[in-house]
Amino acid sequence: MSATGSDPKGRLTDGLYGLGWGAVKKLPEPAARALFRTLADQVWKRRGKAVLRLESNLARVVPDASPARLAELSKAGMRSYMRYWMESFRLPTWSPQRIKSSINVRDTHRLTEGLEAGNGVILALPHLGNWDLAGAWVTTDLNVPFTTVAERLKPETLYDRFVAYRQGLGMEVLPHNDGSAFGTLARRLRSGGLVCLVADRDLSASGVEVTFFGDTARMPAGPALLAQQTGALLLPVTLWYDGTPVMQARIHPPVGVPGAGTRAENTSSMTQALADAFATGIAEHPEDWHMLQRLWISDLDPQGEAS
Repeated sequence: MSATGSDPKGRLTDGLYGLGWGAVKKLPEPAARALFRTLADQVWKRRGKAVLRLESNLARVVPDASPARLAELSKAGMRSYMRYWMESFRLPTWSPQRIKSSINVRDTHRLTEGLEAGNGVILALPHLGNWDLAGAWVTTDLNVPFTTVAERLKPETLYDRFVAYRQGLGMEVLPHNDGSAFGTLARRLRSGGLVCLVADRDLSASGVEVTFFGDTARMPAGPALLAQQTGALLLPVTLWYDGTPVMQARIHPPVGVPGAGTRAENTSSMTQALADAFATGIAEHPEDWHMLQRLWISDLDPQGEAS
């Protein structure tokens, strides 16, 4: 039986996403933008769990913000989050030229020169802006295929929709909880390929503790481990909206492997460097950080799981 077979909520969730990919992309763009802005404002006004968590996370990013300022940021944050969904639902219908004109990437040479060197490149991103659009730019404008991983969503049919959607944009998608994923990523890098990973949240036992906006959080060890094991270039990337239809992106300087230290020490140092680069982008554009879940260890329950 499928994951949705005995789960009414799962069937509803899957159906809503199916409706989004089927119907939203057919709307005139001004109507789609207006619809998702209205949806964002309605969700924000309800002050539900996700909005309150977003606001709590933003309070760490902007610690001197007043309650009124935090409310403004969380409202802008929900609009940014809904813009991500609106664009994602419509991305499969965009031409390569439309994708290229919808993103402005700074310091692209760091990526292209890294790929030309032939040792593989890892792009590591936080949940900022629209990472799917950035990925589509890589596969269309640069004409470079890449491999990524995706968390297994419930219901399973929803996960299948996301995988098909990203594969349709030219990405190779591996399941996050597949024990062979790391080996596959390493092989892609050793052959000079590109790997892209969203890397600002990890609640697993293997997560690396980092200092992030003054408190301890866990982030994935994967990017640093892959760079050490394969010799690939590790590049942090941040994304943001600037009030125009064009998303902005920056490819930051590479995170190098320290010259001395144990593998664990190097992994910790490199993951902290990634966290610092992410923090720079998030602090500059906090409203575009789509972190609607618990992140910092002190916000988790005693078992270390997000509620």
